[in-house]
Amino acid sequence: MRRYPRDMTGYGPTPPDPRWPGGARIAVQIVLNYEEGGENNILHGDPASEAFLSEITGAQPWPGQRHWNMESIYEYGARAGFWRLHAMLRDLPVTVFGVATALARAPEQVAAMRDAGWEIASHGLKWIEHRDMPEDEERAQIAEAVRLHALVTGAPPRGWYTGRCSMNTVRLAAEQGFAYVADAYADDLPYWIRIDGRDQLIVPYTLDCNDMRFAITAGHPDGGSWERYMIDTFDTLYAEGAAGRPKMMSLGLHCRLAGRPGRAAALGRFLAHARAREGVWFATRLQIAEHWAATHPPRARPRPSEWDRDRFVAEFGGIFEHSPWIAERAWALELGPTHDTARGIHSALCRVFRAASREERLGVLRAHPDLAGKLAAARRLTPESTAEQASAGLDALTDAEHAEFTRLNTAYVERHGFPFIIAVRDHDKQGILEAFRRRLDNDTEAEFAEACAQVERIAELRLLEKLG
Repeated sequence: MRRYPRDMTGYGPTPPDPRWPGGARIAVQIVLNYEEGGENNILHGDPASEAFLSEITGAQPWPGQRHWNMESIYEYGARAGFWRLHAMLRDLPVTVFGVATALARAPEQVAAMRDAGWEIASHGLKWIEHRDMPEDEERAQIAEAVRLHALVTGAPPRGWYTGRCSMNTVRLAAEQGFAYVADAYADDLPYWIRIDGRDQLIVPYTLDCNDMRFAITAGHPDGGSWERYMIDTFDTLYAEGAAGRPKMMSLGLHCRLAGRPGRAAALGRFLAHARAREGVWFATRLQIAEHWAATHPPRARPRPSEWDRDRFVAEFGGIFEHSPWIAERAWALELGPTHDTARGIHSALCRVFRAASREERLGVLRAHPDLAGKLAAARRLTPESTAEQASAGLDALTDAEHAEFTRLNTAYVERHGFPFIIAVRDHDKQGILEAFRRRLDNDTEAEFAEACAQVERIAELRLLEKLG
């Protein structure tokens, strides 16, 4: 079997109502990244200087050397940018993504964060790349980040965000039991993932409403561009909330970037815009995580993509009438979390059915019973077929109606070579009879295609009833 681990469905077209406190239409979450003093630097034991997210166009690491210009840009964030942003934000709930070694070099800033009541989450031990870091080394660095963070701030972090992460990061962070992990950009709402038998809450972050876009090629040329983008994001999400679909807006700031005067002015105008609206919940990331865990705790749900072959076939072998081979072949497809829904399984089963030979599909059609036929009278239908026919009243026909169904069944099979098939749950008794009469005289190729489509619809309805 092949399994694809990514969830490409998420909440789909019906996201849950977050029920934000006070009936808020939007939750606005501001992150201040504190990285200054934790970046790549040979003073920190790193092999080269920093080259990421600065004012220096095309910056490259300097192996074995200090980069005075780069260092001074990061120093600006600690010496000036932080204090400008602190003055603007100190009366708002803010989450700090604090690099542990940077916090250890920033006693005044940490005191100011605590005095403002900000949440200080962990941004890792150092602001470095983790993509090639061995798993054991990254695990050890996470543990050391938590230890140092607690010593510097007075409490261990409840949330985690590495940023420059590896494929192991989220799993390793989940081992620590954080209230949330933010290393994802996959949604506008928090969501739960299952890792090694444990439910981990993800409170996704953002790279679009993020001042980092001032430091990349495809970024904002000026504060006005960033301001417009933030306001457009806010207004779109606010309107969705007013329409009954509230979301979360994340805003990512860096002391050395948004802390510059021209960008801070744009940030101030956005904050004025957001604060002027009713029904806006400004919250820390931890407040959002705790609210979500209380309002939408993790729930056990079927995960068919994780089932072995025998269980998969036992559960879905009868979805296509008397045709377990469809489920057998579907189990061998590339399934994953995105298939762990009714429509996900339906897609897999239909792929097999559509790829089957004409004779195999004809066999599926012929496995279906006549409507209100002899098998129904003898109570020999499958439970699914029995319930479906009963839903349209086909188990309570008058003598005249029964005679008409018998006549139509006989004529249809004689003409086309397979039973008349229709998703009876989509119709009432009269509608079924009208479709029967209308389709009887179609050519067989058209009826074959229609019957196959109806079989797929019957399967979909069965799966929706089974999995929700």
